[in-house]
Amino acid sequence: MTYYINKTINAEFDKAIELVTEALKKEGFGVLSEIDIQQKLKEKLDVDFRKYKILGACNPPNAHQALLLEDKIGTMLPCNVIVQETGVNQVEVAAVDPAASMMSVDNDQLIGIAKEIKTKLEKAIASL
Repeated sequence: MTYYINKTINAEFDKAIELVTEALKKEGFGVLSEIDIQQKLKEKLDVDFRKYKILGACNPPNAHQALLLEDKIGTMLPCNVIVQETGVNQVEVAAVDPAASMMSVDNDQLIGIAKEIKTKLEKAIASL
């Protein structure tokens, strides 16, 4: 079982960020955080790295439901979605598979929520 859902698209990097953010929004997600890995690696290690951003996506109703069922589930929130440049106008988008990550939590009530979130993430990525 893979731990992610992914797709490669033909787009300029910044445009890909816009497309991913909009696709997530259509599935009820907001982007709570954005980490620019390229910038951070340059800043902290003085190394050059490809364009790579981590978007912290959250679906508030599902997050709330999960937190009510398992108060430590916040350690796994938000859902990380990466956008990384793999070539000229070639960008890979990948999201964590919440069903795979929830297998490590001993709470069967979370399975339905994880599957629902997985479906929403799959739809968002497929629409790109």
